[in-house]
Amino acid sequence: MSQNDVILYTLLGYGVVLLAIGVWARGRNRDNTDFFLGGRRLGPWLAALSGSASSSSAWTLLAVSGAAYGWGLSALWLFPATLGGFLINWFLIAPRLRLLSRETGAITVAEIIAPVEFGASRQRVLRVAAVIVLFCFMFYIASQFEGAGKAFQSHFGWSREAAILAGVAIVLAYTLLGGFWAVSVSDLIQGLMMAATAVLVPLAALLAVGGPAGLAAGLLADASPEVLSLTGPFGGAMGLAFVLGTLGIGLGYPGQPHVVNRFMALRDEASLRRARVIAIGWAVIVYAGMLLLGLCARVLYEVGDGEQVLFETSAQVLPPFVAGFVLAAVLSAIMSTADSQLLVAASCVAHDWNAGSPAQNSRLSLSRLTVLLLCVAAAALAIFVAEDIFTRVLFAWHAVGSAFGPLLLMRVLGRPVGVGATLATLVTGAGLTVILHWLPAAPGDAAERLLPLAAAMSIAWFFRGR
Repeated sequence: MSQNDVILYTLLGYGVVLLAIGVWARGRNRDNTDFFLGGRRLGPWLAALSGSASSSSAWTLLAVSGAAYGWGLSALWLFPATLGGFLINWFLIAPRLRLLSRETGAITVAEIIAPVEFGASRQRVLRVAAVIVLFCFMFYIASQFEGAGKAFQSHFGWSREAAILAGVAIVLAYTLLGGFWAVSVSDLIQGLMMAATAVLVPLAALLAVGGPAGLAAGLLADASPEVLSLTGPFGGAMGLAFVLGTLGIGLGYPGQPHVVNRFMALRDEASLRRARVIAIGWAVIVYAGMLLLGLCARVLYEVGDGEQVLFETSAQVLPPFVAGFVLAAVLSAIMSTADSQLLVAASCVAHDWNAGSPAQNSRLSLSRLTVLLLCVAAAALAIFVAEDIFTRVLFAWHAVGSAFGPLLLMRVLGRPVGVGATLATLVTGAGLTVILHWLPAAPGDAAERLLPLAAAMSIAWFFRGR
C-alpha cells in the first residue's frame, strides 16, 4: 500500500467519524441556545480542548512552524505571546464571562457588549458588531481553507481549487448537522490530534538532527546571522518594535468570539477550574512543539514554502501511516477553527441581527442557511484571493480582537460602556486595523497589532459614559 493510499484511508475514516458526530449531535439541538452554545452544558475537557483548538488553527501547525523555519530564534517570541493570551483568557475573562452570560441570558459575545440597557440603540450596536465579525471571519475562514489546499496539494498533487473544496465539504457537513455540540466534540478530537502531532513530529525531527546538541550545532553553522538573533534582522528601536509587535499577538485573545463563547457554555465553576489547567497545558505542548519543529527543519533541509515544513518533515522522518495521521491533524486544525467561526458568524446573522424578535430563539433553519452561505463565500475568497496563512490570519485576528476585546474586558470588569463609546470602540478597533494593514509593514507589524487595540481601549476606558 502506497503512502498516499494510507493517507487517503486515514482521512476517509476521520471524515466518517466527524459525520457520525454531526448525526449524533443533531438531536441535541432544540433551539438557538443549543445550536450556538450547547445549552451551557460543556464539561472541562470539551470546553478546554474545543476552545484551544479553535484558537489554534492551521496558523499554529503550518504558520508557526513556518515562522520558526524562516526566522530562526526570533520566532521564539511567539511562545510567550500565545501562552500569555491563553492565561489572560482563562484566568481573567473566563470566570467573569461565564457568570455574566448566565445572568443576562446572552448566547453571543455581541449580546454581552450590547446589553439590554441600551434600549432602542441596542440593535444598531449588534448590527455593527455583526458586520465586523462577518468581514473579519471571511478572511479567517478563507485562510483555513487555504491551509486545506496546501495539505491536499502536498500529498496528492490535487489542484488548489479541488483541495479547498474538499476541506469545505467536510466542515460544512458536520457543522450544519450538529451545530455547537458537533463542533465542540469534533474539536476535542482535533485538539488531541494536534497535541499528538506537536509531540510526535518535532521529537522525530530532533532525533534526525542529532538531539539538542545537533540542533544547536546546526543553527550555529547557519550562514545567516539573523537566525541566532532574538530580534531577527532588526536592531535597536526596530528590534524592540519587532518584539512588541510579536508579543501583541497575545493581546488579541480576549476579543475572539469563537474562542470565548466556550467560557459562556461551561457547565459550572468546577468545570472551569479543570478546563483552565487542561487548556494551558495544551498550549505549552502545541506551541513549543511547532517552534521546535521549525528550527529542526531549518537544519535538516530547504523548502520553498516554509508553511510546508510540517508536511515535508513528516514525509521524511515518519512511516507512511503516521504521515497520514499528521495530514489528518492539519486538516483537523483547519476544521476546528473554521467550524467555530462559521457558527459565530451565523449567530450574528440569525440571532443578533434581529435580536428581540419573538421567534428569534427557534430559527434553526435560518442559522443553518447562514452557515451554508458563509462557507461558500469564504471558499470563494480562498480560491480567488490567494494569500499566505500567517498574514491573513493575523489580520483577521487583530481586527476582531481590537474591536471586541476592550469592550468585553470592560464588561467582565463591571465597567459598563455607553452606546456611543461602544460604537466608537468597535469601529476604531476594526477600522484602524484595516487601514494599517494596507500600509507598509513595520517590524513585527507592531503598528497593526498594537495601535488599534490601544486606541479602542482608550475610547472604552476614558469615554465609557458616553
